[in-house]
Amino acid sequence: MTVLPPPERPLPRAAAPSPASRAEPPGPRVSTRGQRMALFAGVAGALLVGLWLFSPILTPFVLAAVIAYFLDPVATRLNRIGIPRGLAALLLVLGMVAIALLALLLLYPLLISQVTVLLQRLPSYVLGVGQAVRDALVALSERLGPDVFDQRLQDLAVGQAGAIISWLGTSLARLIGGGVALFNVFTFVTVTPVVAFYLLRDWPRMLTRMDAWLPRRSASTLRQLARDTDRLLSAWLRGQLLCCALLAVYYAAALSAVGLELGLTVGLLSGILSFIPYIGSITGLVTALGLALAQFGTWNGVLVVLAVFLAGQVIEGYIIYPRLLGDRVELHAVWVIFALFAGGVAFGFLGVLLAVPIAAVVGVIARYWLRRYLESPLYLDPPRTGL
Repeated sequence: MTVLPPPERPLPRAAAPSPASRAEPPGPRVSTRGQRMALFAGVAGALLVGLWLFSPILTPFVLAAVIAYFLDPVATRLNRIGIPRGLAALLLVLGMVAIALLALLLLYPLLISQVTVLLQRLPSYVLGVGQAVRDALVALSERLGPDVFDQRLQDLAVGQAGAIISWLGTSLARLIGGGVALFNVFTFVTVTPVVAFYLLRDWPRMLTRMDAWLPRRSASTLRQLARDTDRLLSAWLRGQLLCCALLAVYYAAALSAVGLELGLTVGLLSGILSFIPYIGSITGLVTALGLALAQFGTWNGVLVVLAVFLAGQVIEGYIIYPRLLGDRVELHAVWVIFALFAGGVAFGFLGVLLAVPIAAVVGVIARYWLRRYLESPLYLDPPRTGL
């Protein structure tokens, strides 16, 4: 008897694949141009709003960041020879604090004594300037005749010259006597060194972390822009600070040597104000000439002070500036002056600290976009030869 095999059970029908399963596996998402612009606008807006909201308390932190940026190459070299990064940062910050305290202990009493001299002799300075201006106007009126320079014009010129000297002397006394109190000494002395130490210690780690946050699509471009900004900013900042220090020493020593009573104060301020191209030197020159005319009462002393400043400009332009800065700096003087004044008007001393770094970043980005424009069809598209 033949046994028939049991009938085969029908296999269950597979479910029809859904449209989602038929699709290719999803690849990496691609950001749109709108999303990239929104990210850029959001980050820039957040930075501006934060700067506006916290500007009253940001000054010591920004100053600490400037110190850490300035000392980072030295800390890196110390780390390469075997000194731990934290110890190197501590030694550098303590050294800078010690130098600042030493300079304060040595210079501040001298500056205060010169302020006292200025306030005591300000009336005689005004009389000396008035007499010198009157003698010059009398000599000029003898040449051109009384019709050009009458007595009322002479009295007006003498009065205005005395008022200018009085204003310069009072402003200089307020700047030296109350300048330190203007910047909340306790906050700067306590907060700035501590923040500078932590920033200097963790500087490479922070840069690595920020590099990891860069958008992968534009990471190489952003790194190149950051390198260009660092090269430009470090060359300008370190070179300019050395120039200011050398000029301050030169002007203070030279003006004191020629007998100007306030030579130390005027020389130090002239060197510090040289941080602002041209404007600082002109301000120091005008102040020194006015005080020289007030003290000496003759034009010979004024010419000696003028010779000191002319020699300083020659030394700065042909010796100090080419050796310390050379052709590495691509920040135009007009752009730096505008940035410093704009930052000062917008955010005060904080804006002055941020002015040059922001100007350097804007300059690097502008040159990058200019290169892209010169390589694009917008620039290379040939002109039309006919309709």
